[in-house]
Amino acid sequence: MPDLKERAARNRTVFLTDEEKQDLRGEIVFAPVGAQSTLINKVVCGDIFQVAGHIPKASVDLLFIDPPYNLDKKFNNNSFSRMDLKEYEKWMDSWLSMLLRILKDDASVYVCGDWRSSPAIYEVMSKYLYVHNRITWEREKGRGALRNWKNVSEDIWFGSPGRAYYFNPGAVKLKRKVVAPYRDPEGNPKDWDEAEGFRLTYPSNLWTDLTVPFWSMPENTDHPTQKPEKLLAKVILASSRPGDLVCDPFLGSGTTAVAAKKLGRRYLGVEIEEEYCCLAAKRLARADVDPSIQGYAGKVFWERNTGPKAGR
Repeated sequence: MPDLKERAARNRTVFLTDEEKQDLRGEIVFAPVGAQSTLINKVVCGDIFQVAGHIPKASVDLLFIDPPYNLDKKFNNNSFSRMDLKEYEKWMDSWLSMLLRILKDDASVYVCGDWRSSPAIYEVMSKYLYVHNRITWEREKGRGALRNWKNVSEDIWFGSPGRAYYFNPGAVKLKRKVVAPYRDPEGNPKDWDEAEGFRLTYPSNLWTDLTVPFWSMPENTDHPTQKPEKLLAKVILASSRPGDLVCDPFLGSGTTAVAAKKLGRRYLGVEIEEEYCCLAAKRLARADVDPSIQGYAGKVFWERNTGPKAGR
């Protein structure tokens, strides 16, 4: 049967029919898993505590973790309940300490959170990893508030198990429209392209060029906390090489795996909710047909979801 929700004609949200769910189950590995080699380029349906021991030791180049934030949140048939910050810290420690064995010596680790959970993230990461930075990105969606500032930011903490790690800032430059067209003494454009009117800028730890997936975007799903493919593209291009293995132990509807596939990386995603695993499998199949990432074109990132044509 088709999805029962009423959707507008221009709504491009990815959804599943009952028939698709049955077909896509064949693309998923269900826990308990068998041979370790079957997990590469796979979506695994199960709890990370069931699966972690089957991931080969020192095999992961990039670990991207987007766990439930310390909030009351429902995820289809599963839910997460807010807890004391110290309890949340213990919960984080329980799975991060377990995942250390799968990291290569020069791997990178990114952990997502909001302002409430960030203190716990730092405490746990700094216990096991070198913490290099905290990225703050603007999530322009959010409820207004009469007695507080509207909450439109989230954090991503960046660390590594060793002091040596791969990082390529040249792969994640942002192309911005020139606001202050400075020129050198001879009158030539200084660090900007006069014909296009854009300037290439190096990435900072403040990201304001992202658009949270919504109904008219082909990457959108009904997952309540879905990250943009563009966000994952930034992390993957900066902190992994083509062919590297990218792992996400809280895969959700598949964004990390999809972005990794589109950018020529191997992937391994673990997700406890079968519905989201099927959505991830459907999106991965679509990536074979359309490998584009909104807001990333010509090997540079553009403001919001613009591109070469829209920017001219």
